[in-house]
Amino acid sequence: MIANLPEIYMTQTKAGPDIAAGRLPDDAYAENFGDLHPLLDPHEAAVEADRCYFCYDAPCMQACPTSIDIPQFIRQIATGNPTGSAKTIFSQNILGGMCARVCPTETLCEQVCVREVAEGKPVKIGQLQRYATDHYMAENDTTPFQRGAPTGKKVAVVGAGPAGLSCAHRLAVHGHEVTLFDAREKAGGLNEYGIASYKSVDDFAAREAEFILSIGGIELKTGMRLGDDLDLDRLRTEYDAVFLGIGLGGVNALGVPGEDKEGALDAVDYIADLRQAKDLSRLPVGRRVVVIGGGMTAVDIAVQTRLLGAEDVTIAYRRGQDRMNASEYEQHLAQTNGVKILTWAQPRTLVGENGALSAIELERTQEQDGSLAGTGEIITLPADMVFKAVGQKLVQTGLEEKLTLERGRIVVGPDRKTSLDDVWAGGDCVLDGEDLTVAAVEDGKIAAESINASLSA
Repeated sequence: MIANLPEIYMTQTKAGPDIAAGRLPDDAYAENFGDLHPLLDPHEAAVEADRCYFCYDAPCMQACPTSIDIPQFIRQIATGNPTGSAKTIFSQNILGGMCARVCPTETLCEQVCVREVAEGKPVKIGQLQRYATDHYMAENDTTPFQRGAPTGKKVAVVGAGPAGLSCAHRLAVHGHEVTLFDAREKAGGLNEYGIASYKSVDDFAAREAEFILSIGGIELKTGMRLGDDLDLDRLRTEYDAVFLGIGLGGVNALGVPGEDKEGALDAVDYIADLRQAKDLSRLPVGRRVVVIGGGMTAVDIAVQTRLLGAEDVTIAYRRGQDRMNASEYEQHLAQTNGVKILTWAQPRTLVGENGALSAIELERTQEQDGSLAGTGEIITLPADMVFKAVGQKLVQTGLEEKLTLERGRIVVGPDRKTSLDDVWAGGDCVLDGEDLTVAAVEDGKIAAESINASLSA
């Protein structure tokens, strides 16, 4: 973690890497990390809502993983009913506020918008969704749902990220008693610890978690980790059902020499520290940064190090730019913030002296018969920091002995039930799970309905 960096990284030295805090004027941090998409005002929302054709069998609704009735909630905005609009959204996605901020709408609902297809300018569905949900949360302290009559059934939800929060809330609606466990100090999962700060400002993740828990019937217990403080067998004994929304707590290694050098860091850890930092001017950052990876995490860490004052930031990806998991919009966001994207290059060695990083050697790559191969051509980039953003993995904590796993993920059925009759799972930890907040929310919702049906039988 950044807080545990050796002292050499806290101030610039002649002998060591050029890593320092406070690279920018104090007022620059607030400006750099301001809201990426400020909230629409009522007039802007009304004008944008009027652009919607309110399509029958709307393609945008079909593209939404949580099946929000998009034409309906936009029509409600257009008719001056943002409260009703928010209720329409929350009925399908209780984390609609965060999803409006972080979902790649440009590759989901907005990509298939009739206006996008015809004119290349879709209705701003994500910003309208935020307008409605923010309006509701500003006017109301609790969700628009009431807890059902107590059923006497108890459910353990492990992981208070999007999947776990979604599952817990839906279970409470059905009247079940829920204990929500999380390994960290705060609820929210990646919404709290893992996304770029400029996508969710003003402590929104924590406020949304509090909003969701307001329904009642959910007890939050933090600082409790599966495999350490929690045992799956014991949970199954003490509760009528268990839902696992534990995410992917491990970070994949680069697997190259020099990876243990000071300055070679996990992107997710740095982002978590940045998200929790009270004073960004105290967060150390290198002058020259290289990020290995091609997904959203790679873009998030690259852009944020630039915003912290890094002068030279490069994303290195082993295939072509069209193969990057980060959306085209996110790639453009990186480039407009001065991040360079180097493609067809994979890490070979991290170079340095006395255990400290000074450069990274990358090998040019190419595709041969559908497989990736090195060309032997070496590129050397000076680097004070190298961030690993090559994907995360499940910390199994003995799960492989109890559940069916495949490719390091938990195998679940369409109802998100695992190989155990009383255990469900969802979110990033399941096989073929999508790395999207909205997909995790849907997993939690589906699992909750399946759990309720099982407990009601």
